[in-house]
Amino acid sequence: MMLPVFVAILVCLGYIYRSFKPPPPRICGVPNGPPVTSPRIKLSDGRHLAYRESGVDRANANYKIIVVHGFNSSKDMEFPVSKDLIEDLGIYFLSFDRAGYGESDPHPSRTVKSEAYDIQELADKLKIGPKFFVLGVSLGGYSIYSCLKYIPHRLAGAVLVVPFVSYWWTRVPRNILNKALELMPKNDQWTFKVAHYAPWLLYWWLTQKLFTSSSMISRTSALSSDRDLAIQKKRSEHPRPGMEKVRQQGDHECLHRDMIAGFATWEFDPTELENPFAEGEGSVHMWQAMEDRVIPREINQYISQKLPWIKYHEVPHYGHLLNADEHKCEEIIKALLVE
Repeated sequence: MMLPVFVAILVCLGYIYRSFKPPPPRICGVPNGPPVTSPRIKLSDGRHLAYRESGVDRANANYKIIVVHGFNSSKDMEFPVSKDLIEDLGIYFLSFDRAGYGESDPHPSRTVKSEAYDIQELADKLKIGPKFFVLGVSLGGYSIYSCLKYIPHRLAGAVLVVPFVSYWWTRVPRNILNKALELMPKNDQWTFKVAHYAPWLLYWWLTQKLFTSSSMISRTSALSSDRDLAIQKKRSEHPRPGMEKVRQQGDHECLHRDMIAGFATWEFDPTELENPFAEGEGSVHMWQAMEDRVIPREINQYISQKLPWIKYHEVPHYGHLLNADEHKCEEIIKALLVE
C-alpha cells in the first residue's frame, strides 16, 4: 500500500522540480544550437557578444553611439534616423545583443554592473575610442545607469529613452514607488515581485499556464497606448529582419534573466549618481513618453528632480514605443549631439 504512495510522491516531486528548473540554453554556434550569422567579439570571460554597425564608417565618424536595446528586443531593434542626418553629423551606430539575446552568449551571473563592463569591452574590442555616447531604450535603460555609475570616464554623453524603473530603488520615496507599482496590472505587479523577492521561482511563474503572468511577454494590450497599438499592428504586418532571433536561445536566458537583473537589489540608487559632465563637456538626457503605460512617469520625474543635471524631456501623445517614430528619434539624437 505504501509503495504506490511513495511512487506518486516521487512523480510529483519530479514534476515540480522540472517545472522550476529552466531548460539548458540553445547556445549559438554549438552543435544543435542556432547558427552564428552576425559578427561577434569574444569577451575576457569567454562569452561572445554579437553586434551590428550602421551609419557612417567607424574610422571617419564624428560621433560614435552605442545603442542598448530593451526587453524582448535585440541589436536589430528599430531606432530610425534619416540617412541625411547621419551623414550630415557623421554618426556611427553600434548596437549589440545583450547577454542571452539574439546571438550573444547567455550570462547566468548577469547584473546591472556587468552590463557596463560588457559595453566597455565591446567598445575596446572594436577600438571605437576612449569616449563614446550611450543610448538605452526601455529596460536597456538600466545599462545606461550602470555606465553612469561604473564607467562615467568613458562617456561622451548618455540618453535614457522611456527608461526602466525599479520599484525597489532605495532612495526613491516608498510612497512614490508603491503608487507607481499600483498603476500596473495585477499580474505584472506579481511578476515584478517574484523577480525581486524569489528570482529562483521566476521561470515557473512565467511559464505556468494557469493565468497570464506578464503583459509584456504575452503582448496583451493592457500596457499599450492607442499609438502603441497602431505601431504593433504595423510591425506584425511588416516584421523587422532579424527580430525572429531575439529569443532563440531560450526565454530564460534573455527575458527572465533580464528581469531578474533589473529588479534585483542594486549596489547603488540612480539618485546617488554624480554628474559625469560637471564641466559641461557632455550631457545626459531622459525622454519620458506621457502616454507610456509600461513606465510610470512619476518615478522618472522624481529622479530628474533629484538630478537636475539630467535634461528631462516629456513627450505628450506618445506611448512606450517612442523609438519607432523617426521624427522623435532624430529629435533625441540632435538634443544629445548638437544642442
